[in-house]
Amino acid sequence: MARKKISIIGAGNVGATCAHWAAVKGLGDIVLLDIIEGLPQGKALDLFQAGPIEGFDADIVGTNDYRDTAGSDVVIITSGLARKPGMSRDDLLAANARIVKEVSANLAAGSPNAVLIVVSNPLDAMVYVAWKASGFPARRVLGQAGVLDAARYRAFLARQIGCSVCDIQAMLLGGHGDDMVPLPRYTTVSGIPVSQFVPADELAAIVERTRKGGSEIINLLKTGSAYYAPAAASVQMAEAILLDRKRILPCAVYCDKQYGVGGYFVGVPCLVGAGGAEKIIELELSAEESAAFAVSVSHVKELVAAVEKLI
Repeated sequence: MARKKISIIGAGNVGATCAHWAAVKGLGDIVLLDIIEGLPQGKALDLFQAGPIEGFDADIVGTNDYRDTAGSDVVIITSGLARKPGMSRDDLLAANARIVKEVSANLAAGSPNAVLIVVSNPLDAMVYVAWKASGFPARRVLGQAGVLDAARYRAFLARQIGCSVCDIQAMLLGGHGDDMVPLPRYTTVSGIPVSQFVPADELAAIVERTRKGGSEIINLLKTGSAYYAPAAASVQMAEAILLDRKRILPCAVYCDKQYGVGGYFVGVPCLVGAGGAEKIIELELSAEESAAFAVSVSHVKELVAAVEKLI
């Protein structure tokens, strides 16, 4: 049986690390594409040569030509400018909208049956751009945000509690950014409510740190942004699609009647399998949670309104 094909657009830190995680997991053959000549070729060759050491047989190639991505099963789009200290995700809107529009159109032409996973920021608006430019059904265009945000939340909780990160289950809603909505009420430690382990004030501090998780890393690095965890989150989504795992993951997906969103890509729990976002899971929300989610969705709507003028 032929191996699955994964194309990763953008050979910067996030893209190259996506290739690394995907190769180690043995998910399929990998194409790493970038506009800079030599960059994807060099990184792909280096990673390919790690195969005999780590025991993966993936064919890994780097390219500057979209024709090499043809027939992809999953495409991870990391292209775009990265945030720098003091820069908001909104500042990236115009430049990255142009990039994601061009990338998505090129990919759709050669891989009409692929599922797109968008990582470029501002995330919720860029998923919308990819959907419009590709012409794909909405279920085959997903944004990677909630998996990363939930991972940060779970990591902070595990350290606070002193337990394995594997025992923390958590869910988030809303846009990717400072107005995301972590849900402590849906957070458990091996099925036990997190409130039995972490006092309310400490939990609130962890929630706030989660919201600022990306900015915290940017401020520490000073010359770049996070890439290990964003790449791992993207590949977890790719794995769910390629292996039809039917994972329930928080992703930016198209919601119409669900949650009363009205036709926007926002972060909600969904069942992820071979068809992409196969089902949206609607949680029962408290009045406070609903209000916070509404604020987050309103910001997504503002971004989409702005990006529609650009595309």
